[in-house]
Amino acid sequence: MKIAVIGGTGLIGSQVVKMLNAGGHEAVPHSPSTGLDLLSGQGLAEALRGAGVVVNLTNSPTFDDASPAFFRTTMDNLLAAARSEGVGHTVILSIVGAERVPDLAYYRAKVLQEDILKAGPVPYSIVRATQFFEFIDAVLSWTSDEHTVRLPATPVQPMAAAEVAQAVSDVAVGAPLLGTRNVAGPEVFPLDELGRITLAAHGDPRTVITDDSAGMFAAAPGDALIAGDDAVIAKTSYREWLSR
Repeated sequence: MKIAVIGGTGLIGSQVVKMLNAGGHEAVPHSPSTGLDLLSGQGLAEALRGAGVVVNLTNSPTFDDASPAFFRTTMDNLLAAARSEGVGHTVILSIVGAERVPDLAYYRAKVLQEDILKAGPVPYSIVRATQFFEFIDAVLSWTSDEHTVRLPATPVQPMAAAEVAQAVSDVAVGAPLLGTRNVAGPEVFPLDELGRITLAAHGDPRTVITDDSAGMFAAAPGDALIAGDDAVIAKTSYREWLSR
């Protein structure tokens, strides 16, 4: 089966392409570097021609109020082209608990992306994942200085990007879910504790200060980012991933 992977050169997309091809499918990566511009639609029809499935892993270049417009335009373009080219299954990657964090423009934008897909003309699947292990260092950098890292105690349930990619790949080769599959890591941590574990593993002497107003994840109330009982739980623990 030919599968077009848009955003197929990024962290998740490159792994999805590799996994799908290893499984005997013809997964083709598409991105601006291959001549595809999802915002303008340039190269989109050519990218989808002959594909039975399209996996959309593109992301907004910003997390601010511009992100809803990005997802609306790119999804409208993608679904119109998918219908025109006879693609039978569209898959996107979203975020566990996105609708429970309305104070974040980016999370509202991801919910908008899901809603556009659900209302569109192509059978669909949504994979919702928790935060990636690979992004924890970046999260720490947002609210850090020479001596301290300020983090809220927001509960998070992170997972390895490789297991996110596997979940996306598994859904892509199956029948459209016409719904959502949630995937999450095997452990829940307060984000400040996760910061201390990370700094210790890196031999970083900075101190983590618990600050429930610090950074983007301070906007997530309660257990908003924690997966429910229906989630598929990944196997790799954070400490195991760090040790690699």
